[in-house]
Amino acid sequence: MSGHLYIVAAPSGTGKTTLVRLLLERDAGIRLSVSYTTRAPRAGEVDGTHYNFVDLPTFRAMVDAGQFLEWAEVHGNCYGTSKPWIAAEMAAGRDVLLEIDWQGAQQVRALFPAAIGIFILPPSLDELARRLDARGTDSTETIATRLAAARTEMRHAREFDYVIINRDLADALTDLLSVVRASRLDWASQNERHSGLFASLL
Repeated sequence: MSGHLYIVAAPSGTGKTTLVRLLLERDAGIRLSVSYTTRAPRAGEVDGTHYNFVDLPTFRAMVDAGQFLEWAEVHGNCYGTSKPWIAAEMAAGRDVLLEIDWQGAQQVRALFPAAIGIFILPPSLDELARRLDARGTDSTETIATRLAAARTEMRHAREFDYVIINRDLADALTDLLSVVRASRLDWASQNERHSGLFASLL
């Protein structure tokens, strides 16, 4: 049985990373794809766990070799998803989650139309600005740049199957878990998983 492919996208500061972390803690059946990036590690980030950190020449060589399912340049840094790793995980029947931006999502869904897209929105731009400032990792200029980018990114929310508004973290997590659980109950998935039962009942 092949696994599901989930795409979670959101503007910076919406709580996407926290929601994905909590989802993975509660659902052992999902594997997170660890992206490659050319940006420098932030405090506490571990190579191979949070990202695979590489320099720009290495990243470009991987692009030329066709190693990425998708890749994009965001805020001056490159990010890419390993094509061989995704293919192997899904072929083994494991669900995979991609935490990527809308550009990457478009590339992935062109290759995997059945991928399940989930977009996370903030409750307001003011709250998004407050959350970005509260992180204490970006300058005022960087926050302004991220807010401008967020306006563009949020216009692509309609391209996704599900939209979750993160007003309250607990509620947003419940919504995310509900999407994942419901997707596993569609006809194709259930028929593949319980073919013997379905044959006897139907």
